[in-house]
Amino acid sequence: MALVSAKEMLKKAIDGKYAVGQFNINNLEWTKAILQTAEEMKSPVILGVSEGAGKYMGGFKTVAAMVSAMIECLGITVPVAIHLDHGTYEGCYKCIEAGFSSIMFDGSKFPIDENVAKTMELVDVCNKKGLSLEAEVGAIGGEEDGVIGRGECADPDECKKIADLGIDMLAAGIGNIHGKYPADWPGLSFDTLAAVKKKVGNMPLVLHGGTGIPTDQIKKAISLGVAKINVNTECQLAFAAATRKYVEEGKDLVGKGFDPRKLLAPGVEAIKATVKEKMEIFGSIGKA
Repeated sequence: MALVSAKEMLKKAIDGKYAVGQFNINNLEWTKAILQTAEEMKSPVILGVSEGAGKYMGGFKTVAAMVSAMIECLGITVPVAIHLDHGTYEGCYKCIEAGFSSIMFDGSKFPIDENVAKTMELVDVCNKKGLSLEAEVGAIGGEEDGVIGRGECADPDECKKIADLGIDMLAAGIGNIHGKYPADWPGLSFDTLAAVKKKVGNMPLVLHGGTGIPTDQIKKAISLGVAKINVNTECQLAFAAATRKYVEEGKDLVGKGFDPRKLLAPGVEAIKATVKEKMEIFGSIGKA
C-alpha cells in the first residue's frame, strides 16, 4: 500500500471513538519496528518525523523514500501516513516537496493573525496535493527537538479560527507536555478540551505528549474528540533501556566485535511492545 494522508483514518477514528497513534521515527530500526507492529495489529499508523530527526536521517527525501520502500518490501497493507511533526513554515514546504503525505504546521508561537495567514496558505497547497494538514493553537509544554512550550491551554475561539480554515486536525494545548511528566503535573484540562470540542465540532483533535498520561485520562480525551495521539519519549526510553541492558550484560560481544544488528535487536523489540501497548489503549487495533 502506498502512503496515504491521515485525513480518512482520522475521520474513521472520530466515528469509531478511538485514536490513531503517531509514533515518531528516528532511524531505520524504529521505522521497521513500528510498521511491523501496525501490520501485526491491523492498525492504521502515522509515522512522525521532526525536523531534527529528518536532518539526522539524511534529509526528508531520504526519510520518505525509506518509508515508501519499506512499506513495499515488508508487504505492509495497513494505512500509513508519514507526517512532519511540529513543522516550521519552511519545513512544511520541504516535506511537501520530499513526498510526505501529511504535515503539521506549528504556528502556535506566532500571533493568531499570522498563524491564521500561514495556515490558510498551507491549507490551499495541501488540498491541491491531497495531503493532510495539522495546525496548532496553544503551545505544548516541555521541549521536543528544540521546540519549547510552556504548556498553556489553548483559547477555544482561536481554535475555531484555525479549524474553520479547512485543516484536517487540530493540536490544542490542554496542559499536555512533551517528555516525561513531572510528579506535580495537574493533569489534562478537560474543561478546555470540552470547550474546544464545542467550538470546532467534529474536527479531529490531536493530543501531543502521549507519554506518561494515565490511561483513564487518555480514554476520556478520546471520548471528547481526540483522534490522534503522539508518542515519542516512551519509545525512546524503552529503546534506550533495552539497549543499555544488553550492553551491560556483555551480550553484544560476538565474534570479532560488535554486531549492530544484535546490539539493536532488544531495543527494537522494546519499541514493538510499547507501540502495541499504546495501540491497545488507543483502541486502534483491528481498525485498518
